[in-house]
Amino acid sequence: MQTVYETMYILRPDLGEEQVEQAVNKYQNLIREQGAEQLTIQHRGKRRLAYEINRQRDGIYIQMNYQGPPTLIAPLERAMRLSEEVMRYLTIKQEVPEAMPESEETEAAPESESEE
Repeated sequence: MQTVYETMYILRPDLGEEQVEQAVNKYQNLIREQGAEQLTIQHRGKRRLAYEINRQRDGIYIQMNYQGPPTLIAPLERAMRLSEEVMRYLTIKQEVPEAMPESEETEAAPESESEE
């Protein structure tokens, strides 16, 4: 069963462009190997943090949206936890509204008001 996930992580601000690209590619390849599909990556850029993390005031934000089995989250988060370039990460499961089958839509017609 495929579930939709969003992972946002913050890289250290002192990394160069090449190092940032290497980190993004590393995590992208990791989740693809674990069975992720429909992967989109958004590079949010360097932003000011709400509070200091490891004596850093800024961070480079990366957002990944993807579908995959629930078993791919643990290896991804373990790799991020052990990495020195990732300051923080968060993975959430997104709510996707399920479409009603057409047969139920026609049966669920609005009820008329009763006369009293």
